[in-house]
Amino acid sequence: MAEHKVLLFYIFTPLSDPEAVRLWQRDLCESLGLTGRIILSKDGMNGTVGGEITAVKRYLRKTREYAPFKPLDVKWSQGTGNDFPRLSVKVREELVSFGAPGELKVDANGVIGGGTHLSPEQLHALVDERDVTFFDGRNAIEAEIGRFKDAVVPDVETTRDFVSELESGKYDHLKDSPVVTYCTGGIRCEVLSALMINRGFTEVYQLDGGIVRYGEAFGDRGLWEGALRVFDGREVMTFTDEAAVISQCSVCGDDSSRLQNCDDLSCKKQLVICEGCAVDDRFCPAHIGADHSQRAAD
Repeated sequence: MAEHKVLLFYIFTPLSDPEAVRLWQRDLCESLGLTGRIILSKDGMNGTVGGEITAVKRYLRKTREYAPFKPLDVKWSQGTGNDFPRLSVKVREELVSFGAPGELKVDANGVIGGGTHLSPEQLHALVDERDVTFFDGRNAIEAEIGRFKDAVVPDVETTRDFVSELESGKYDHLKDSPVVTYCTGGIRCEVLSALMINRGFTEVYQLDGGIVRYGEAFGDRGLWEGALRVFDGREVMTFTDEAAVISQCSVCGDDSSRLQNCDDLSCKKQLVICEGCAVDDRFCPAHIGADHSQRAAD
């Protein structure tokens, strides 16, 4: 059986004709039998695709032949062959939907005015030298199942909530101290760190390559705790078999990192639901009560 791989990638670079790039990327993926999701905007490209390893390698090689995409930031993980139901290639106003399309500035070198990039090793060196605050750049349910130790988890359900959250005054006490932003693969923090600097945060860093690259370097032996929400058929992954379970089932309270969509189709929440409670078919917070909502915000 052929080996399958999932490729996670992004790049910030000006694109004069994102629609033309969309058509090229769609045709390239279709010709190689790849599935996944790719988003393009005037500011670059963000995506994750999966397929047979030879096809994914050919996709990466062909994509990097386009000069603006040569520095593409990529991360590999093991695939199953059924990681994505289909292929989606779209042009949007923003690569990451923070709701501030006119604020982000990019050039051929990436985001202008963003945070200082730190490799996993540089992050550890900074933590050893300074009193650092980790700032989660993901939504509440992602942070519920895994996060950096003692991280600040903003009270957001979607990425669009970050601007109002930053402007709420809740984090003004961090504006003159070192803050390290982190997210799944690094792209959300490219934007988030720039938004924070624009709002008066004076010493902002971002974990280069996100949690994925940190996990590749340190597994569960470092500062990361728990499981990682991923956006393919796996839903949740851990870096080693020794990963801690830091979240609890929304129904029974047992330790679990298993995520499931609310059973009520009108509700768009994801919940932590253990295997034992998954047969109940009563996942809506209206049935579970306020307990889950409180934990998700913590």
